[in-house]
This record gives sequence, C-alpha cells and structure tokens, in this order.
Amino acid sequence: MDPTSSAAPLPIRVFVVEDQTKILKNQLRLFEGHPDIDIVGTALSGEAALDEVERANPDVLLLDLGLPRMSGIDVTREVKARFPKMEILIFTIFDEEDKVLEAVKAGASGYLLKGATVDKIVEAIKEVRAGGTVIQPNLARRLLRHFRVEPDTAPVPTEPLSVAPSASEPAAPVATAADASAHEPLLKPLSDREREILQLIAKGVSNSEAARLLSLSKATIRTHLEHIYRKLEVTNRVEAVTEGIRKGLISV
Repeated sequence: MDPTSSAAPLPIRVFVVEDQTKILKNQLRLFEGHPDIDIVGTALSGEAALDEVERANPDVLLLDLGLPRMSGIDVTREVKARFPKMEILIFTIFDEEDKVLEAVKAGASGYLLKGATVDKIVEAIKEVRAGGTVIQPNLARRLLRHFRVEPDTAPVPTEPLSVAPSASEPAAPVATAADASAHEPLLKPLSDREREILQLIAKGVSNSEAARLLSLSKATIRTHLEHIYRKLEVTNRVEAVTEGIRKGLISV
C-alpha cells in the first residue's frame, strides 16, 4: 500500500497581497511553522498581484483592502472574473466596513480585521477554502440590509418559522405583500435543522462555529448548506440569508 495514501491533506496555497512591507513580513512570519498553510507568493500592489496569481495558482488570496492605485475591491472583482474558483479573504481595519461590503459584493468570501491572531487567520483561510464565509455579525447585518429588497412588507418577523399576513389584510388564502417579496414558493421546504443552520449564518457564525454549537461535523454543516442553497435557489451565504428573511424562514 502506498504510504502516502493516508497522508495529511495538502496544505492550502495562499497568496498574500499587502502594500506595506513591514506588515507583509509580519504576516508571513505568522505562518511559519503552520503545515496547513503554504505561502505561494506575495505582492505589494493589486497590479502586481494580478500579474502573479495565475502563475502562483493559490487556493486563497489574502488581500489587503486599502491598496494604493488599484483597490482591493477592484482586485477582487478582476480576480473573480478571471479565476472564479479562487477564494478571496479580505484583510481590513475597523473603519472600512463600507469597503468590505463592496468587496463582498464583488466576490470576496469574507474578511478579517488586521491584528487577528494567527489561529484565527488560519481558521478563516480553512473556512473559505472549504466553501464557507467569514463575516462578523455586525457586517452580516449590514449586508442583509443592503441585499434585501425595498421593504414593501411589515417589519421582519421576530418569530423565525412563520410569516404573518399584513395587519390590514384578512388571514385569507390571497396573495399578501410578503408573498410578493418572496418570489415563488420553495420547491421543497427547509428542514428544522436547515432553518437552524440558516439562522446561525444570519448571525455571522462560521461553519466551524456552527459545527461546534450543533455538535456536528463541518462536513455535515457544508452538506446542509448545499441543500439550503439548492432549495432557496441561491449560490452563497449572503443570498441564502437574504432569501431566508424575505421568505420569513428566519429573523435577525
């Protein structure tokens, strides 16, 4: 039997983009001794990153948002257009939430605040590589407000599992405002577990955290998410949560 057949998974290939040399060196030093991470390249600008990422072929791009000239948002948009399977994790600071919102809209899989511990960074890299999203609760709420359609219904219900008709309309089997904003009915309703997971996602909980909270494996969480995406006819967590709110399945 090949002795390598049961070896540990290959490390995640990471490319780091940071315009400040000192910060870049500190970031690289953090990853020393972490066998799960393989730094395959670095760049000091967005332009240089675009020149190098095709050659380096990283799994995850760790991208500074505040780059000169070509911004991190522009880099995100261009990278996702050229390499849609490449995951992008934004490095940012406290006062850049509006820019983070734009980066997520452009295709980033999440963000980390500069100064995060190496364990937090590595966990986030693993999360996005596995198809997850890393977004803190405060930004998750802003994302939901942005992606939600114009409110033509009553406020989002506080009870996550039902949709109440408008107070001005009788509880009769006629189309309500909530129906109008909910598109067509689900082809197959979410299970209780899927709603539970979707509710956690709405609070900004990562796949790993959800797995711990529900005593499930991360693989099981990912499987549930795939089912949720398919049933809601969406492709990512932000869209899933937005649709969940619009359909009255969850609350925030």
